[in-house]
Parts: sequence; structure tokens; C-alpha cells
Amino acid sequence: MERTTAGFPREAVADRLLSASVRTSYDPMVDIDWSAPPVPGAYWLPPSRSSLYGTPLWEAMTEDQRVELTKHEVTSAASAGIWFETILMQMLIRQYYDADPTSRHAQYALTEVADECRHSIMFGRLIEAAGAPVYRAEPFDHLLGRWLKSTATGPQMYAAILIAEEILDSFQREIMADESLQPLIRMVSRIHVVEEARHVRFARDELTRQVEAAGPVAMAYARLVIGRAAYSITRRLVHPRAYAAVGIDPAAGRAAARANPHWRATLRWSAQRIADHLTELGLVAGPGRVLWRRAGLVEG
Repeated sequence: MERTTAGFPREAVADRLLSASVRTSYDPMVDIDWSAPPVPGAYWLPPSRSSLYGTPLWEAMTEDQRVELTKHEVTSAASAGIWFETILMQMLIRQYYDADPTSRHAQYALTEVADECRHSIMFGRLIEAAGAPVYRAEPFDHLLGRWLKSTATGPQMYAAILIAEEILDSFQREIMADESLQPLIRMVSRIHVVEEARHVRFARDELTRQVEAAGPVAMAYARLVIGRAAYSITRRLVHPRAYAAVGIDPAAGRAAARANPHWRATLRWSAQRIADHLTELGLVAGPGRVLWRRAGLVEG
């Protein structure tokens, strides 16, 4: 019987996740009040998690501008979430194409695709309700995503899934617990956290299995792809055009964020759990680690 390193059969893990999906799933179209207006003066994420917090640009902004910036940072992250969830769904469907449709593992993959369909709709409605633009991936990242969804298999597929999910999860767990923030973003975050917890469990279980089966050449290639995925996902969190919404030149805003020790500490905080996990599996090393460092996710 095939087992993970934790000793659980692959099918048993998927069966438990299917049962959990029945017990706790949401329909954002029903469970969120999209007609409720934003609360005046309430931030969309904790101010200390803004990419410009603590910089001279932040100090020069009015309170209304700071609130507005956090709204655009949240909708930029939601735009990135849609981008990556679209990639994720296509990777899972591509794998399902060759799977046994009677297996619980394949059935949970379809369940996750259904969850991600709802999440992408939810993020789209969030952007619309906030009155913000869709912050699309830049041309190179758009092409990279097209390549990843079409080719990724093995460790790099599930590691890329985990990087995107766990970085967003760190922000959203904090957001949903902060009663001072906008009710809309707190509810969106709560739904995403609850359902993504199952996706993370599924991906971690499968990633361990894929690493155990990979040879040295496959692992070396995976480290590079994973490093580039981590770099692209991090760069996509705050689109430079988000700064223009509060009158800041996009290039100046991006440069200030990259140099901002508060933001760099936030990025390391958001990625610590997944960076530690992938390091333990031997997937953050060699040239790939340089990309993690350039993204600001690890030190040294």
C-alpha cells in the first residue's frame, strides 16, 4: 500500500479531505453580502503589512491615502490569486486527465478545482466591490504562467501550489482575526483560509511523495522552477500600478517597497512556513535559493 512519510495511505488522506469538504464549504455568492458598502476609514489589511509602511512615502500620505493604498494592495493580491488559481486548476485538470476517476485522490483533485472556481469568482467580486482595477500579470509572468500550467509535474507542481497558497494564507489568517478591518475582506479571507487548509494538506502529502520518487536531475530542475515561481508570486503581490492609485509614481513605489525593511520582514514572515518546509525537503538550495533570496523570502 502506498503511504506518505506520515504513514497515511494516499487514498485515506483524499477520503478525509472529501468528507471535510462536505462538512465545511462556502458559496461566496450566498455567504458574502456583496451589497454592503465599505466601512469609512477602515483599512483593508493591517497597516503594518502595507508594502510602504514605515517609509517616507507612507509618512507623507494622509490617512485616507493609506487606507486607499491597502485597498489596492489587497485587490492586487486578489488579482494575483486569480492568476495563480487559474494556473493551478489547469495543472490539476491536466493531471486528472490520466488519473483513475474512481480513486478518491482524483476525486479530491476535482473537488479542489471546484473550490478554486468559487475562489476566483470571489476574488473577482472583491475587486469589483472595492472599485479597483484588475492588476494583471506583466507579460513575462503571464508567459511563465502559461508555461508552468502546461508543463509542471512532480515536485515543482505541488511546491508552486503551496508557495502561492501559504503566502496568501499568512496574510489572510491575520486579516480575518482583525476586527478593525473591512468586514468584506475579513469574510473573504475566512472563506479562503478554511477551504485552502484542505488544499495545503493535499499538496503537502503529494509533494512528499513526489520528492521521494524524484532523482537528482529532477530535483535540481525542480529547485530552479520552484525558485522562479517563488520570485514571480512574490513580485505579483503588489502591482506597481497600485501605487498610482494614491498619487505615487509606480517605479518609485516599487523601489521604496523593495528597500523597505518592514516589507521585507513581512515577506519573510509570510513565507516562513513554506520556506522551512521546502528547505526540509531539499527544494530550497543551490541556484534556486538565489531566487528565493532575491524575492526577499529568505536570508543568506
